[in-house]
Amino acid sequence: MVVDRAQQPAAVAVIARRNRAGRVEWCLPKGHVEGAETLEQTAVREVAEETGIRGRVLAPLGTIDYWFSVPDKRIHKVVHHYLLEAVGGRLTVEDDPDAEAIDVAWVPFAQLDQRLTFPNERRIADAAAAHLLGRPADLA
Repeated sequence: MVVDRAQQPAAVAVIARRNRAGRVEWCLPKGHVEGAETLEQTAVREVAEETGIRGRVLAPLGTIDYWFSVPDKRIHKVVHHYLLEAVGGRLTVEDDPDAEAIDVAWVPFAQLDQRLTFPNERRIADAAAAHLLGRPADLA
């Protein structure tokens, strides 16, 4: 999750993807570790690829663990989220190698509850806001 604190109010880059049913879902950038990358390096690369924004890691935000099904199997996914501070770049989905992201937008923290599709990602956004405000996060 990458935040631009230079904007007032601070905003988060979120991406839109189409789900298997063709509906648009707004979510946080994420992806898979490549080669010998660390989780932090993966977060920086995935954010850059899916949003066009370069960031530096500020803090871990938590892990989301879930299952989903495809026609022939169930898949278990674990996503490690990090708070990144924007240090450059411009919003674009043109560098997404998988072409999964169809749109990208800066969204102020106060609007993330309405924009993000998944409740577990809204909890990650709440943890990021708590970190930036210097208070404990409630990830329950």
